[in-house]
Amino acid sequence: MSATQAGRPQQHWWYVVIAASALLMITMGARQSLGLFVSPLNTSTGLGIVTISFAMAVGQFVWGAIQPIAGAFADRHGPGRVLAAGVIVMAVGSALTPFMTSGFGLTVVLGVLVAAGAGAGSFSVLIGAAAQRVPAAARGTASGVINAGGSFGQFVFAPIVQKLISLSGVFAMAWVGLITLLALPLAWLLRRSPEATAAHHAASAADGGLRKAVAEAIRDRSYLLLHAGFFTCGFHIAFLVTHLPGEVGLCGLPTSVASWSLAIIGLANIAGSLMAGHWVNRYRSKMVLFWMYGARAVLVLLYLAAPKTEWTFYLFAIGLGFTWLATVPPTAGVVGKLFGTRYLATLFGLTLLSHQIGGFFGAWLGGIAVAQQGDYLWMWYADALLAAAAALCNLPIREAKIVRTAAA
Repeated sequence: MSATQAGRPQQHWWYVVIAASALLMITMGARQSLGLFVSPLNTSTGLGIVTISFAMAVGQFVWGAIQPIAGAFADRHGPGRVLAAGVIVMAVGSALTPFMTSGFGLTVVLGVLVAAGAGAGSFSVLIGAAAQRVPAAARGTASGVINAGGSFGQFVFAPIVQKLISLSGVFAMAWVGLITLLALPLAWLLRRSPEATAAHHAASAADGGLRKAVAEAIRDRSYLLLHAGFFTCGFHIAFLVTHLPGEVGLCGLPTSVASWSLAIIGLANIAGSLMAGHWVNRYRSKMVLFWMYGARAVLVLLYLAAPKTEWTFYLFAIGLGFTWLATVPPTAGVVGKLFGTRYLATLFGLTLLSHQIGGFFGAWLGGIAVAQQGDYLWMWYADALLAAAAALCNLPIREAKIVRTAAA
């Protein structure tokens, strides 16, 4: 690709990264705080934890399912329109949620509208947009900075949302929708020029197009192993985001412990994301993923053995937060190394779909576990086992060793 990647001079790539990071801060911050609404929704609707967990589990799946679709549209027409549409849909779904009184209605607005909007304004489109504008040597750093934006959003949103819930109950979702609209100007900054779009169409014709790229990717063993590991990542994150407030309640601790734990996870993941962006420039991404998933398995087992106090949750949040969404830069890095950046938004979107299929099961099975067993114990053991399996899945991935040069 030329020095004017996607129609923007490479020397100005930093503003794209900042805009993408800020947009992800809003969409991910709002989405990762949804677990705080499980109890208020149950109180206001009387639908039960299983029904609400199912609606949120559908949201986990839809958030992932929309990623390759949104990525394909962004690869073809540019990211600006896709991001703007996602922000608007997410805001509308959030505003409608307090008025839903049935399981079907809640699933439509929370599980489909909010999730689809958040997915269209998330990793696949944003990292794809940045990768096509950022010099190759800076892509790991750029993806780490963008990812840190999402983590900062979780840190900022969790206590704010908890305060809004204490003031207005489930109607705090309407305020979340209003805040989401602040991301619209950022979508405009990430638009692609008509000249760049025309160049992308010409490139698609020359390289066989998106369909050929996807067909080649799904036949690649390394790509499939990457999907397997990311499935576990989604299971783990969705289970905790949805059910950590419930776990805190079962331990007899105040609700503020849950909101601050989620905030701490987001804060710790800022450091984790930036470190991950640095590490993928120095070490093979598959090894970074191996150590991250392995660390999660150990942390879960340590949590199960520890006394359930406020500080246990806070220390657990710090440890988990360091690897929380820090798996995104190395995962996107492997996809980029295997297939290039031309269709990165689509191909990375497909890995995110695997991530969210895992997320569906993490959110849904957590609700079933607490309804039938009265606690989440077997979910914690399943989580640790899957994390260990994910670590091992990354070892056979085909990835060239990092060649360090004096310039690097």
